[in-house]
Amino acid sequence: MKFAVIGGTGLIGSQVVRNLNAAGHETVAHSKSTGVDVISGRGLDEAVAGADVVVNLTNSPTFDEASPAFFRTSMDNLLAAAERAGVGHVVILSIVGTDRVPQLDYYRAKALQEEILAAGPLPYSIVRATQFMDFVDAILSWTAEGDTVRLPATPIQPIASKDVAEAVALVAAGTPLNGIRNIAGPEVFPLDELGRITLAAKGDHRTVVTDPTAGMFAAVPGDVLTDRNARLAPTRYADWLS
Repeated sequence: MKFAVIGGTGLIGSQVVRNLNAAGHETVAHSKSTGVDVISGRGLDEAVAGADVVVNLTNSPTFDEASPAFFRTSMDNLLAAAERAGVGHVVILSIVGTDRVPQLDYYRAKALQEEILAAGPLPYSIVRATQFMDFVDAILSWTAEGDTVRLPATPIQPIASKDVAEAVALVAAGTPLNGIRNIAGPEVFPLDELGRITLAAKGDHRTVVTDPTAGMFAAVPGDVLTDRNARLAPTRYADWLS
């Protein structure tokens, strides 16, 4: 099959492209750097021409109130181009629990992206993943000050990006789900404890203080960022760290 991966040069996209090509498919990565702009629409028709499947892994440049507009415009442009090209399957990557945290602009934006795809004209699949192991350092940096990192005890079920890419490639090469597949890491940690594990593994002597008001994930209720019934990826966090 022929695949067009929009956002195919990023963390997940580049791995999805490699996985699909390794499986014998014809896969092309597209991004702003290759002349494809999902907001203006520039290059989209050319990118999806002849593709059996389009995988959209583009992301909003911000996590704030501007993110819903990004996903609305980008999805409208992409679906229009894909329909003109006769594409048979459109795949996006989303977040476990994205429809259960409306108080966060970015999660509300990802829920909107899902809604636009599901209401669109083409067969589709949505892969929802839990938080990436690769982003834990960034999460720590949001609330770091001096020798202290403040984190809530929000339950997190981290997944390795390579496992996410494998799952996305598998779904993209299969029959459209016309629905959602949840994927998650094999372990659940309170975020504050995950911070302590991460700093200790790196020899970082900063102290993690449990603060239920600290950072973006303080707004997340209960365990909505975890899913023990999801398809569990194999990589454990300690193995990823090592």
